[in-house]
Amino acid sequence: MLRLYSSEKYKSVKHFIDWLATFGETEDGGVTRLLYTKEWKNAQNALKQEMSEMGMETYFDTVGNLFGRIEGIKDKQHVILTGSHIDTVVDGGKYDGTYGVIASLLATKMLLEQYGRPQKTIEVVSLCEEEGSRFPLTYWGSKNITGEYSLENIRYLRDLNDISFQHAMGEAGFPIASYQNNKRNDIKRFIEVHIEQGSILEKNKADIGLVTHIVGQCRYTVQLIGESNHAGTTPMAERKDPMVCAANCIVTLTKKAEASYYQGLRVTVGSINAEPNVSNVIAKSVSFTLDVRHHEKDILQEYCEDMIQMIKEKAMKSGIQISIKKWADSEPVALDTSLHSVMRKIIKNKGLRDMEMVSGAGHDSQILGIHYPTTLFFVPSHKGISHSPLEFTSLEDLENGVSVLKEILYKLAYEGVEL
Repeated sequence: MLRLYSSEKYKSVKHFIDWLATFGETEDGGVTRLLYTKEWKNAQNALKQEMSEMGMETYFDTVGNLFGRIEGIKDKQHVILTGSHIDTVVDGGKYDGTYGVIASLLATKMLLEQYGRPQKTIEVVSLCEEEGSRFPLTYWGSKNITGEYSLENIRYLRDLNDISFQHAMGEAGFPIASYQNNKRNDIKRFIEVHIEQGSILEKNKADIGLVTHIVGQCRYTVQLIGESNHAGTTPMAERKDPMVCAANCIVTLTKKAEASYYQGLRVTVGSINAEPNVSNVIAKSVSFTLDVRHHEKDILQEYCEDMIQMIKEKAMKSGIQISIKKWADSEPVALDTSLHSVMRKIIKNKGLRDMEMVSGAGHDSQILGIHYPTTLFFVPSHKGISHSPLEFTSLEDLENGVSVLKEILYKLAYEGVEL
C-alpha cells in the first residue's frame, strides 16, 4: 500500500490551498477570482511556476487552461488527466475547485519523487473557468477541451462592467487572434477530486464519496416588463406590476419543485433586479435568474417546459411583457464507475469508509464525462457549506483525498491497470 509521501520538502495540501487563496482574497476570508481578472492571471502563472519546479512540462492552451505534463516512458500518446478549476464565485470559499487542482498537483509530485516517470503520461490541469461567475457562460475551460465551444459562443458576451469576453481574454494574455481549436483526442481518462459542497458525507460519517451521476442544469434569465408609475396614485387594479408577477412566479416555481413527483429536484432564484429600484415607484421591469437541477433528463426537461409555460401565462394575465433566455444547459451525466471496485479496495485498506452518491452540483467531470471515461470522488464539506467564506474541509479529509488520488494514479499510470 502506498503512503502519503513525507519529506522536508513536502508542503501540506492546506499550505497550498491557503497560498492560492491569497490570489483574490476578500476582507471576510473568502476568495473572488473571476475568469481573466488580474487575480486569476496571477494564480494561473503562480501554479505554472510551481508545476515547473516540481519537474513538469508546463503549457497553456489558447483559452488559458494550464497543464503540467509528466510524459510516460512507454505510452506518451494517451493522457491520464487529473485536476479541476481555479475560478471562484464572488466571495466564495477557498476549497471549491482549488482543492482538486492542488490534490492532483501533490499526488503527481509525490509519485514522481518516489517512483520516477510513469509508464503512461499524466497531466495535471488547472481549468480556466467552470463557475460562470463573470460572464453568462459556464465550463469555458472543459468545453474547449471537448471541442464544444468556439469563439462564436463568447462573441457578444459582456460582464457587469460592460467588458467584453474577447477583450478580457486578450488582456489576460490569450488574444483572440491566437485562438485555436483546443479539442483533445488523447485523453484516456479524467479523474477529479472535489469537496462535496453538501452534507451527505458528513451526516453519514463517510470519508469518500464515489459519484455515480451528476445532475443536469438549466439556467435562465427571466425578464418581466410592466408599466412604471406612482406608488401612491395608481390603483391596484390598474397596475401592470412586474414585481408582483415575479413574486407569484417564484412562489409557484418553488411549490411545484417541492411536489413528490419531482423528488430530488433543486430550483433556485438566486438573483433579482428591479428597475428603477425605487421604494415609491412601481417597477418598470424585473429580471430574475432561475437555476434548475435534476439527475434525470426527462424530469428536468418536463419541469422546465411546465414552468416556462406557467411564467408566460401569468405574465399574459397581468399584461406583462416577457423575455426568457436560457444561458446554460447541461444534461445529467452518468459517470464511468469501472474504477469504483479498485477505489473501494484502496479506501478500505486505508481504514476509510466510502459511499456512492449523486452530485447535486455541476463539475467539469460533467462535461468531460460525456467524451472520456471520467471518475469523480468527494471528500466531506463541514456542515455542507460551500460558495461561502465559511467553506471548510478538515486537513485529515483533504489528505485522505490526496492519498486516494495518488494510489489511483499509481495503478493507472505506473501499474498500467486497464479497465
